[in-house]
Amino acid sequence: MDTLLSSSSSMVVRSPLPPVRTIASPSKVYSATARFSSTPSVNGFRRNHLQLLRPFTSSSVPKFSVRCGAGVREIKESEFQSTVLESNRPVLVEFVATWCGPCRLISPAMESIAQEYGDKLEVVKIDHDANPQLIEEYKVYGLPTLILFKDGQEVAESRREGAITKAKLKEYVNSLLETISVA
Repeated sequence: MDTLLSSSSSMVVRSPLPPVRTIASPSKVYSATARFSSTPSVNGFRRNHLQLLRPFTSSSVPKFSVRCGAGVREIKESEFQSTVLESNRPVLVEFVATWCGPCRLISPAMESIAQEYGDKLEVVKIDHDANPQLIEEYKVYGLPTLILFKDGQEVAESRREGAITKAKLKEYVNSLLETISVA
C-alpha cells in the first residue's frame, strides 16, 4: 500500500492504487504512474519515484465533442451559402470547437434558444477546426463566437465572443430580434 505524505501533520492518505497523470502531446497521449514509496529520506524529505512514460492506446483516449440536439444543426462550409446566406429567416451562427470548454458550457443554452425561438430564427453550429475558410472570412478570433445573419449579411453589432449564461443569451437574442425587426 502506498502512503502520501504532506507537510501537514494531520494529512496522511493511504491508497491501494497509485495516482495517475495523463500528459498530452500533439502526436500521442502518455500515461505516467507516480509511486510514492518508503525510500529512505534525504535531509528529512522522502523521494518520489516516477515510472517511464508509455503511450495510451487510441481506444483509451477520451474523445470530446460538442453535440447538436434537435434545435441546433451543425453545418460545413459547403452548406453555409444555402443555409445561412440564402435563408429567408435570421440565422444565429455559433462558431465552436470540440476542444473548447466554454463552447461545451453554453451548448445546452444554445439548444434551449434554438427550441424557444425556432419560429423566429434558425440556429446553426460551425466547427472551427473543420471550416478554416469561414473562420478566416468572418475573422473569428475567440470561441465560442455568435454572429447573427439576416438577408445574407452579418447584422451590425451582433457579434459576441465567449461563454454566456442562459439568461444573458436570451437577452442578447431578444435585443437582436428587436434590432432586426425595427430595421
